Amino acid sequence: MARTREFDTEAAVSRAMELFWTRGYEATSVRDLTQHLGIGQGSLYAAFGDKDGLYRAALEHYRTTLAAEALRGLKEGTGARSAIRTLLMERVRVAVENGGQGCLAVNAVCERLPQDAVTRRSVRDMQEASRQALTEVLRVARERGEIAARHDPHTLAAFLVTFLNGLLVSSKITPDTHTLEPLVEVALTILD
Repeated sequence: MARTREFDTEAAVSRAMELFWTRGYEATSVRDLTQHLGIGQGSLYAAFGDKDGLYRAALEHYRTTLAAEALRGLKEGTGARSAIRTLLMERVRVAVENGGQGCLAVNAVCERLPQDAVTRRSVRDMQEASRQALTEVLRVARERGEIAARHDPHTLAAFLVTFLNGLLVSSKITPDTHTLEPLVEVALTILD
């Protein structure tokens, strides 16, 4: 008779996400995961297949919670410049927490690519969602006259996502919002 799962899978994925985010994939062992999650190795394998399966679940959890939440602020109806500044600075704030843990998605790219095609697709999907959300905000801003008509919203959005990726890597080197905030202001000048 099969044993029933005796732990909350969603809570386990959330806790695993935190551990992978803090330590990285390679530095996190199965033993670290089982101890941190308070489950047995057999339960981990039964629920997620293996460490990779749990890592993918953690990335998906990140995408549907923190990454999605960051984009919701873009839809609140404030001006484009203010909404984009808030998005960028909030991402910096989260990245510098705990001594500069960075961004789980950017960390995953730096650690797992080019070998891990599944991680590439997962992070590419997150970035595409960011580009689409920013493109829409910038398209509306151009129609309202908030940004010059000469600007292509899609290109600006792609630049902002690329800038954010670099900013999040920099946040690991210099985990200080006061140092990184002026860089956000410089990036926002592209909207002029």
